Amino acid sequence: MHDTSNIRIGQGIDVHVFAEGDHLMLGGVRVPHDRGVEAHSDGDVVLHALCDAMLGALAMGDIGRHFPPSDPQWKGADSRSFLRHCNNLIGEKGWKVGNADITVICERPKVGPHADAMRALIAADLGIEADAVSVKATTSEKLGFTGRGEGIAAQAVVLLARNA
Repeated sequence: MHDTSNIRIGQGIDVHVFAEGDHLMLGGVRVPHDRGVEAHSDGDVVLHALCDAMLGALAMGDIGRHFPPSDPQWKGADSRSFLRHCNNLIGEKGWKVGNADITVICERPKVGPHADAMRALIAADLGIEADAVSVKATTSEKLGFTGRGEGIAAQAVVLLARNA
């Protein structure tokens, strides 16, 4: 049997429906788009999925528990503050992010041109190297709500390592 007391894995998923707007926040980056998203905060699916993965790795619930949409203080909030808060929470429990792998699912906008900027911001907020953060995208081949252009989704997987 392998000793896994020094590592934890978490996964997170987030979805937002498109709404009126002229940009999306993705991984902390303002990405021009002909739509925005319906959300209580800034609706950053990349960071929301990553926060859920981090919290899930330590069985700490999800971002809805920590930043409830019913609480007016989170209206329009910058999701990078959520990420930094989640990073502090796991740090207080003796853990740190080893690496994160995030996939954005949408037909548009194109994520590739913004991926390195997202990686840099996420790495800075987590206090890790950018090469420990992967941001990539896929389409759903015009299937489902993302394929019809009704919304956007993201999935994240994170490995947490116990602080030495």
